[in-house]
Amino acid sequence: MEPKARHVLRFALVTALSATAAEALGLTYAFFPPVLAILLAASPGAPMRPKSLAVLVSVILLTMGTGLLLIPFLRHQPLLGVVLALLGLYAASWLMVHWRQDALGLFLATGFLLVSALGVLDEGLARLMIESLAGGMVLAVFFQWLTHPFLPGEEQPLPPKHPLPELERSKWLATRSVLVVFPVWMVALTDPFRWLAVLTKALTLGQQGSREDARYTGLEMVGATLLGGGLALLFWGLLGILPNLWILFLLALLVGLWGGAKIHGVRTSRFPPTFWMSALMTFWILLMPAIADSAAGKDVYQAFFLRFSLFLGVTLYAWFSMALLEEWRRRRRLRKEARGARAATSVQ
Repeated sequence: MEPKARHVLRFALVTALSATAAEALGLTYAFFPPVLAILLAASPGAPMRPKSLAVLVSVILLTMGTGLLLIPFLRHQPLLGVVLALLGLYAASWLMVHWRQDALGLFLATGFLLVSALGVLDEGLARLMIESLAGGMVLAVFFQWLTHPFLPGEEQPLPPKHPLPELERSKWLATRSVLVVFPVWMVALTDPFRWLAVLTKALTLGQQGSREDARYTGLEMVGATLLGGGLALLFWGLLGILPNLWILFLLALLVGLWGGAKIHGVRTSRFPPTFWMSALMTFWILLMPAIADSAAGKDVYQAFFLRFSLFLGVTLYAWFSMALLEEWRRRRRLRKEARGARAATSVQ
């Protein structure tokens, strides 16, 4: 089998197995395992070793535990709690933008925003989220270990070390990312449980918001959201014909094969791998709560369209705010250059 085809099949199996196991185990936050599987299995290299997994789980528990420390401040000293959350989100964005520590920054942001928001409602739910994320990581890596002997991946060389970005650029991109995500968190504090999936989506948008090209990033975010929502709706319709775990696994495998082929370049695409990863993550974040709504006897379509409308609204807001901030920055730079030119002319 060609290496790329092997990578696609492994990607599809890991995500499908993670989603099916999450549903079979009845996890409260069942979208975590498939989303983490996408992030891990998108790399064609070998899975992490047990020691690395133990370190990663420890990092998750420590970074997300920061959100638990924030809960008393948000309950008893809200203004101070909001300021601390703002500073924590900026630190997380700085880690992603300047030091290129995407995973560490994302876990830290998740702790400051998702865990703290849920903790204001119920501290037990916040602790359950931390355990679910750590457990989801273990599940995703376990299925990587399970599939690797049959579909081995090549050891990837260490990426070349690039010089750190300019300080001014890093400050701006981190600030822009914070300004995109923070207002969504403030709204989510009014009803954290309902806004949980939307806030999760906002965090992925904030990570994309740390890129330079705001216009292209906005188009990518909106397109991935629409594609993920349409795919979730189609998946749900097919699953409704014969709802059981085997059908869930087979349909998830088909989605993984299709998305994996795009991510790994087996099928040509005008969009980068990040677009397809974002679409698949949106798909799972929308689909798994819909399955939970069905089990609870709720109106699935009403809840789905409400959730998807919020997703799309947050995505459009992120695009608009990024474009507005970039335009403000451009005009500010032009005014600064004009003042510099006038000062140079007066000196002459």
